[in-house]
Amino acid sequence: MDSGYYAACAALVSRMEALDVLANNLANTNTDGYKTQQQFYSALDASIGSTSPAASLTPLNQAMNRYGVVGGQWLNMQEGSLVPTGNKLDVAIQGPGFFALQTAAGVRFTRDGSFHLNAKRQLVSAQGELVLGIGQPKPKPIQVPAGDISISTDGTISVNGAMTGKLEIVNFAPGTQLAPGGNGEFTAPAGAAKVESNPSVQQGVLEASNTNAVTGMVSLILAERNAQMMERAMAIFNADFDKTAASLGQA
Repeated sequence: MDSGYYAACAALVSRMEALDVLANNLANTNTDGYKTQQQFYSALDASIGSTSPAASLTPLNQAMNRYGVVGGQWLNMQEGSLVPTGNKLDVAIQGPGFFALQTAAGVRFTRDGSFHLNAKRQLVSAQGELVLGIGQPKPKPIQVPAGDISISTDGTISVNGAMTGKLEIVNFAPGTQLAPGGNGEFTAPAGAAKVESNPSVQQGVLEASNTNAVTGMVSLILAERNAQMMERAMAIFNADFDKTAASLGQA
C-alpha cells in the first residue's frame, strides 16, 4: 500500500511540474522567437538502499517501486514561422544562429529580432537591452545614425548606403546546454558562443514562437486530468490508511 501511495505522490508532483511548463509554453504562444520547453521523465527506484537485494524482489515488487519523476527539460529549437512586419528594424534569422544581447546579467542570446532604437540611437531589444555587433577585440553595441536603414542577409547594417555595423550572429556546438533566461532569451556556458560563419538574416520579418497552441492546450488538459486522478488515488490510499489505523486501534 505504501508503494502505491508513494507512486501516486511522485506522479502528482511530476504532473504539477509538467503543468507549469505547459502553461508557460501557452503563455508564450505569441512571443517572438520563443522556443517550446518540453519535459523528459526518469524512473526512480525506491528499492535502492533497501535491506532486501533487488534480485530477491518479484517483478511486481520491482515495478511497484519504480516511480516516474521529471528528469529535466529540453528546448525544442525548431524554427518558428517567419512573419513579415514591414518594420525595417525587425529582423529574423533563417536557419541556425542567435542574436547576442548585453544585459544587466551578462550576455544573453535570443531569436527575437524585434529591435528598435533607444534615445542614444543604439540598437536595442524589445526589453531595451543592447544588441551586440561585430567588434574588435570584442562585440560592441550598434550605433545607428539617422537615415534610411537597410540590413543585408549577412547582418550588415547600412544607413544611406554606408555601413554602420554588423549584427553578431552566434551559434553553438551540438550538445551545448542552453537554458531559458526569460523574455525569450537563453544563457549558455562561458565561451560556448561562436560567430556563425554563414548567417542568413531577413529584414522586416520576425520569427514567431514555435509553440503549437492546439497541441499545447491538449497536453495541458491531459496533464491536468492526470493530476486529478493522482489526487484521487492519494485520497483513496489515505482513506485505506485511516481504516487500517482504526482497526489496529480497536484490536
